[in-house]
Amino acid sequence: MLRTLMISASLALAGVAASASAADAPAAAAAAAKFSTADSSIGTLLDNPETKAVLEKHIPQFVSNPQIEMAKAMTLKQIQGYAGDALSDDTLAKIDADLAKIPAK
Repeated sequence: MLRTLMISASLALAGVAASASAADAPAAAAAAAKFSTADSSIGTLLDNPETKAVLEKHIPQFVSNPQIEMAKAMTLKQIQGYAGDALSDDTLAKIDADLAKIPAK
């Protein structure tokens, strides 16, 4: 009898945990869907008018560079080593701060 009660309690708690996880999933997905210099590709940032405006504000010379097409699949963080002057940690932090204000769709 005690064993049955323990099993029932465990199953009930597992159900509650699963429900909580399912309820948290949209919030986690929304948080993960935010734009960032580390996770969003340059192509994604350039294709969205709001995020492109952020890039134009902070790194206009980068956005207008004709070779940008070659880097569209990469993130700004990934190419930072190749363009350290234009993409300093400080610059990326400022871009991330502005990108955080834009809701992902």
